[in-house]
Amino acid sequence: MLAILHVISRLTLPRGGLRTGAGLVFCWWGLLFAGGCATEPGIIFPQATTMPAWPPPPDAPRIVWVGQLMTDRDLQPGVQGLDALGQALFGKHPPHAMGAPFALCTDGGKDGGRLFVADTNEKVIHVFDLATRKYQTWKPGKKAPPLTLPVGVVWDAATTAASESKESGRLLVSDSAAGVIFVFDNSGKYVGQLGSGILQRPCGLALEPGTRRIAVADSMAHQVVVLDPEGREVARLGTRGTRLGEFNFPTMVAFDTKGLLYVCDALNFRIQQFDRAYKPVRSIGRKGDMPGYFSQPKGIALDAEDHLYVLDSHFENVQLFDSRGRLLMDFGEEGTGPGQFWLPTGIFIERGATGIARIWLADSFNGRVQVFDSKPPAPTEVQP
Repeated sequence: MLAILHVISRLTLPRGGLRTGAGLVFCWWGLLFAGGCATEPGIIFPQATTMPAWPPPPDAPRIVWVGQLMTDRDLQPGVQGLDALGQALFGKHPPHAMGAPFALCTDGGKDGGRLFVADTNEKVIHVFDLATRKYQTWKPGKKAPPLTLPVGVVWDAATTAASESKESGRLLVSDSAAGVIFVFDNSGKYVGQLGSGILQRPCGLALEPGTRRIAVADSMAHQVVVLDPEGREVARLGTRGTRLGEFNFPTMVAFDTKGLLYVCDALNFRIQQFDRAYKPVRSIGRKGDMPGYFSQPKGIALDAEDHLYVLDSHFENVQLFDSRGRLLMDFGEEGTGPGQFWLPTGIFIERGATGIARIWLADSFNGRVQVFDSKPPAPTEVQP
């Protein structure tokens, strides 16, 4: 904007009333021109007459495709004032695209809040503010250790002991190569690390309801490590193996509304469920290519009704189970269109109070985030 003012100021001549007056006219003309080029914010996810939905007719749709985000321009921010003039004179800036979106979450803020996307190629966190239409990238400062392989994110909304501000909350980012969890404050400032010397190869992160304990899928250790909010170790679950309660490269974790823990036990091709005392309860799924089976399970998430969503990178789909592990339905297929995936890796669900949940899905090789709305099946529709 300062550069634009400089350009306009060069239109004014340094001496003489008429020349100065002419320069002011040019300045006002520039401002009026900018106003004429201004545009209002658009609709981020415009509604179409027909949207991809699952299951197909004649069944009532349960999952509906909403839209996608690929670059900062998809926020439809609109352009005002001198920014509009700058674009008219110099053109738009290149779009900020994602390289390989891997994991994602939101902060649950007003009007959609902020979407955080961990990008393993760009080694940053993309921040899409759906309310203000602003875009940022978060990464540690020049004097701090860099992000090397960010693969997990979780938003901790609770006020910490060091922050009594209304703008509290922090973003936790697991870096699988660095072996630590990076911590950013509410404004994106890097404030430190958790898990140094405790974690080997942290992947998925989840916050335990009520306690704010951090569950970490430590893939190399073949364990789930539980930390307190300050990063002190509380518990370790499992060891390498195939029996219930054992793991083979766990990748992601999630809690349901009751505080039960779910673990994506990737190379055992199953999801394990643990009770609130971290004792194993059941195993869901196994290796295979039939419905209810898994090939490359990656991401997991749960909605407000405690239905489990399992993202499979090989099948390029999401399978939906009830809390007892019974298959309800699936959606998605391989491709580049709406509701199609190419090596999807991360899934996050905003739990709506009305039964409608918003699903955010990291479609990694397509370089985008796809968005769906979910209406969970009624209890009478659950398979016996």
